[in-house]
Amino acid sequence: MNFAQKLSGIAARYRDKPAVVFEGAVYTYDALDREVSRYAAMLDHIGVRVGDRIAIQLPKRMEFVFLELAVLSVGAVALPLNTDYRPEEVHYFLSDSGSRFFFTDRERFLRAEEILSALPELRTLLVDASNAKSCGSMAHELENADRNFQRTYPTRGDDVAVICYTSGTTGRSKGAMITHKNMISNTTALHLAWEWSDRDVLLHVLPLFHVHGLFVALHGALNAGATVIMHEKFDARRAWETIDMGVCTILMGVPTMYQRLMNEWDELDRKPNLQNMRVFISGSAPLLDAQFRRFEQQTGFRILERYGMTETGMNTSNTIDPAGRKGQSVGYPLPGVEIRVCSPDGKDVPPGDVGEVWVRGDNVFKGYWKMPGKTKESFHGDWFMTGDLGYQDHEDGKRLYLVGRAKELIITGGYNVYPKEIENVLQTHEAVKEAAVIGIPDEDFGERVVAVVVAGKDMPGVSSESLIRFCKDQLAGYKCPKQIFFVDELPRNAMGKLQKNLLAERYRESAKTQLPMRQI
Repeated sequence: MNFAQKLSGIAARYRDKPAVVFEGAVYTYDALDREVSRYAAMLDHIGVRVGDRIAIQLPKRMEFVFLELAVLSVGAVALPLNTDYRPEEVHYFLSDSGSRFFFTDRERFLRAEEILSALPELRTLLVDASNAKSCGSMAHELENADRNFQRTYPTRGDDVAVICYTSGTTGRSKGAMITHKNMISNTTALHLAWEWSDRDVLLHVLPLFHVHGLFVALHGALNAGATVIMHEKFDARRAWETIDMGVCTILMGVPTMYQRLMNEWDELDRKPNLQNMRVFISGSAPLLDAQFRRFEQQTGFRILERYGMTETGMNTSNTIDPAGRKGQSVGYPLPGVEIRVCSPDGKDVPPGDVGEVWVRGDNVFKGYWKMPGKTKESFHGDWFMTGDLGYQDHEDGKRLYLVGRAKELIITGGYNVYPKEIENVLQTHEAVKEAAVIGIPDEDFGERVVAVVVAGKDMPGVSSESLIRFCKDQLAGYKCPKQIFFVDELPRNAMGKLQKNLLAERYRESAKTQLPMRQI
């Protein structure tokens, strides 16, 4: 089935129920479905055809929701783009995807106008009024669309619905082709695992251009017939105030958001009412054990952490039963998803040993857009090789733990070092707020272990030497950092994912000097 067709069928069952409440504006399921149909008529009117790539770069607003589902309805392929992408990045995504239409707002159009002129086959339409001669008005096209247009949903399960570009931390971003079947299987699995129901009310504070905010949060809620209270931007105090109203049951966020929620909790004179909250879910980046424990101490709720990626959607999750959740673990495979942990030669490693996580299921993407070679490299038969390193606990039902990316593995003096193990140790030190461990080229050892640390503001006297000694008390010598750099914050992308490639570039030359590190 076409995914948009599935959601339209759900809308028919919940016509008068609020589907999305966005900044005070209420859209019932019927109103949402009618808007999607109107936008689909507009797409048909301007000449969108099956398989066309339709790029959408918009801030969080209802037009994004209508457009994305309308694109799927007419059999085209949606291309959601981060609102912070610079013009050069936008040019790459539009040209690489061969997009025929680009929907954006005036601000982003003016920012990228020069590069858009270099794509003569692309037609740009603005969602807000504009006198720009080089682009059209979406409002104008909506007015002229066929009011009697009927959606036919010409694409099906194995057809590509969305192309999501990876974050490109190790090179040029790759376009992951997500099918309708991928989306349906993942929302179905999460519906079962998280016990979604039409009684749920999701507080949506994530961006819409990302798998987390679009597929997991918004699509997941609509698939369940739930209601979405959607904030345009995340603000910790406002989030707590909304939860305090007593109607929300689910919140999804990234660790950075939870950190800000915890900091705001300490500032609140009156703690919010959480009696209707069912579950707090975290993803897109690893949740620190200290964050897991602190949130439970403050609120009484254990955060549910899950594991997914652009190419597969969600793969594993901790249990909906709070007793089955553990800090630093990403839980167990979702219904319909199979997991293996493999050695470099493709053999299963014993539970407890570290290997690469492989995934198989209807959630796994179709391949990388225009990259058949890269697609072939990423699969072993029908198993997708994620590039993530992890291990399974043999005493706990093969519960999965992640230790980092295969490409982040440090080999020093012939020994394998997993950055996550060292980061976990450093983050138990009272002076360390965050830590990232990277490998730097070294003539003697091949790679040298280096840590980049954010120290707590109330711990100004911590030194690199004291932290190295702290590590040596708990880790084998070869695992311990040889150098430590102190920074005010670690570089992260829009979803809070740590960008270690930027750290490696920044400190490669600095580490060569082997000068004593400054103290703060």
